Amino acid sequence: MDKKIIGIDLGGTTVKFAILTSEGEIQQKWSIDTNILDEGSHIVPEIVASINHRLELYGLQPEAFIGIGMGTPGSVDRDKGTVIGAYNLNWKTLQPVKELIEKGTKIPFAIDNDANVAALGERWKGAGDNNPDVIFITLGTGVGGGIIMEGQLLHGVAGCAGEIGHITVDPEGFECTCGKRGCLETVSSATGVVRVARQLAEEYAGDSALKQQLDNGEDVSSKDIFEAAQANDSFGLMVVDKVCFYLGLACGNLGNTLNPSSIVLGGGVSAAGEFLRERVAAYFAQFTFPQVTESTEIKLAELGNDAGVIGAASLALQFAAKA
Repeated sequence: MDKKIIGIDLGGTTVKFAILTSEGEIQQKWSIDTNILDEGSHIVPEIVASINHRLELYGLQPEAFIGIGMGTPGSVDRDKGTVIGAYNLNWKTLQPVKELIEKGTKIPFAIDNDANVAALGERWKGAGDNNPDVIFITLGTGVGGGIIMEGQLLHGVAGCAGEIGHITVDPEGFECTCGKRGCLETVSSATGVVRVARQLAEEYAGDSALKQQLDNGEDVSSKDIFEAAQANDSFGLMVVDKVCFYLGLACGNLGNTLNPSSIVLGGGVSAAGEFLRERVAAYFAQFTFPQVTESTEIKLAELGNDAGVIGAASLALQFAAKA
C-alpha cells in the first residue's frame, strides 16, 4: 500500500487538515476551530486528538504515514520543531510542537512558517508547475511570501528570507508595523490598498462614486476598490494602478535578483484575478531587463485554501527524504 501524508494548516481561527497520497492528491479533508484560550495551550493537544480520531475512523495505523507537515504563524525553529511569537494563536512562550505531536501520534513531524508552506503547495501542485525556481507572494491582511530556488525553500540566517512584504517600494511612504517606512505590505495588503485610496482621494478632483464613499467616511474594502476599477470608476482605476505599480516594482526587484520561472500572486487581494495580474505584469516588464522579462512569468495562484495543507504535506515528504 502506498504510504500517505498528513498536511496541517494552522491558522488563527481554524486548523485545516488533509490526508494526501505521496503524489499530493487530497483524499480526505477536515477542520477544527483553533482554541486560543489559556495562552493557546489547547491547540496542540486538540490537533493530536483530531488526527488520532480520524485515523481510528478510517482504520489507519501510524505506520501507514510518511509523516505529518504543518504550516504555522510565528517564528519557527525547524530543527527543534518549536514555535514562538504566534500572537494570533496566543502563543507568547516557546511551544514544543514537534515533540508533542510526534509523541501523541507516533508519526514523524515537520514544521515551517505558514507563508513558506503555502509557497511549497503552489509550487508543487499549483501555478508553480513543480518548477524548481518559484516565488510565491500572498496578498492578504498582510503580505507574506516564500522563495523556492533550485528546489529548496530559502530561510536565511535568521529565518527571514521571503519576507517580501518588507521590500521597500516607497522610501517616503507609510509607516509599517515592522518599524520602517514604505514596505510593500503598507500599500498592497488588503488594508494597504484602502490606505492608498484614502491618500489619493485627498487630491483627486474628478467625478467618482468611490471617492464620494471615502469622502463620506463610509467603510470601503480593497474588494470594493477593485470592483469600482473594474466598473471603470476613474478614481478606482487610479488606485489600482498605483497598487500594481508597487507590486510590479517589488516583483521586478525579485525577478532581477532571482530570475524564477514564475512569481505567483495569491491571497485575498489576488481574487481580483486577471485584472490585477496583467497590470502587475506590465509594471514588472518595465522594471526588469529583457532576459528576465521574457523568462519569468507573473501568475495567479491556483490552489486557494488548499495551498497550506498541500504545502505542509510536501514539507513532510522533504523531511522524510532527508531523514
